[in-house]
Amino acid sequence: MIRKKVAKHYKSAHETGKRHIKERPYIVPIFGLVLGFIIVGAALLGGSGKTLRPSDAHVVFLFDKGDRQVIDTKAKTVGEMIGKLPLNLIAEDVVEPSLDTPIPEDNFRVNIYRARPVTVVDKGNRAVTLTAQKSPRVVAQNAGLALQSEDLASFDQGSLREGVIGEKVIISRATPVDLNLYGAHLTAYTQAKTIKEFLAEKQIELQEGESVQPEEKTPITPNLPVFVLKKDAKIVTSEEPIPPPEKVVNDPSLSFGTTVVRQKGSPGKKVITYILQTDLSDKEISRQVLHEVKLQDPVPQIIARGSTVAVPSDKTDLMSAAGIAPGDHAYANYIISRESNWRPSAANASGAYGLCQALPGSKMASAGSDWQTNPVTQLRWCSGYASRYGGWAGSYNFWQRNHYW
Repeated sequence: MIRKKVAKHYKSAHETGKRHIKERPYIVPIFGLVLGFIIVGAALLGGSGKTLRPSDAHVVFLFDKGDRQVIDTKAKTVGEMIGKLPLNLIAEDVVEPSLDTPIPEDNFRVNIYRARPVTVVDKGNRAVTLTAQKSPRVVAQNAGLALQSEDLASFDQGSLREGVIGEKVIISRATPVDLNLYGAHLTAYTQAKTIKEFLAEKQIELQEGESVQPEEKTPITPNLPVFVLKKDAKIVTSEEPIPPPEKVVNDPSLSFGTTVVRQKGSPGKKVITYILQTDLSDKEISRQVLHEVKLQDPVPQIIARGSTVAVPSDKTDLMSAAGIAPGDHAYANYIISRESNWRPSAANASGAYGLCQALPGSKMASAGSDWQTNPVTQLRWCSGYASRYGGWAGSYNFWQRNHYW
């Protein structure tokens, strides 16, 4: 009885299903497609035996001293990962990319460059620095050298012959040029060997009628004046004297402060080329030196100056009583001997009075009421007056140049 009921229900369901398929024929292909996706996905996942990595973990390739380490990390940044590893880094070591760089993906590469000693050679001067930098310019700057953009820096290998072990950085300094570009004064630096190369390096193209001084084949030398001139610029040349230099030698055979000309000097000669700036009426406003050539050297004038101090004791006693230091006695004696010949009552038609010719003499009342007759009082006032020149030594130097004080 039960079997008949089951068979009846099965037959009814089967007939109902056939009727639905006839009414909706698209159901079968859709069902088959969905079932196919399920079967293929299960096969791929089940066959590989692998699962996706957690999204907060990444594989990092760490390169250090030529070795590669594969690190599985949940660190968010390079610095966080580095901080968890026993790398024994020092301040001069370099990590690339920087410590604050995020770790965004798997197979992320991090490089560690270990510091090593590098000798920096600059115009014969040497400095050894500990660095991991790969740029020779940065190595030089880390060694404390200031570089112009035109200065060149390059790596090279040292040798025992030159006393340099390991790497070295060679600095090739650019030459400074005093450039006047259409009246604008500039300091330029260059590796060029001639003015022509310099103009090309700086991309200065001379237009029709423009010129450059000195000529383009002139070799570049430090601080060479180079003028780029507009059309119709005025240039004049004049011969001018070179004043003779003065050379002073101390001579113990002469009394302190005494001067004797041992060799008379004579001027030299030079030729100066100027570029003129004029107004609309062609009147000269100013001139600038374009070029200067020395034709004849000047002959120096040699002056012997006495260095032997021999101040009489009566005068040193007065100066000591006035509080003048022994080291200043020679200076004070030199000035007073020439101002008044050590006469406290020396008077001048101008109103100057006393040992150091105070003008007017009544000024010395600030040092004492007996200023007219007491040499010590006068010397005290003189010391105060000498302070305007920084003391007796400064007063002596001023008197030597001007013959008054």
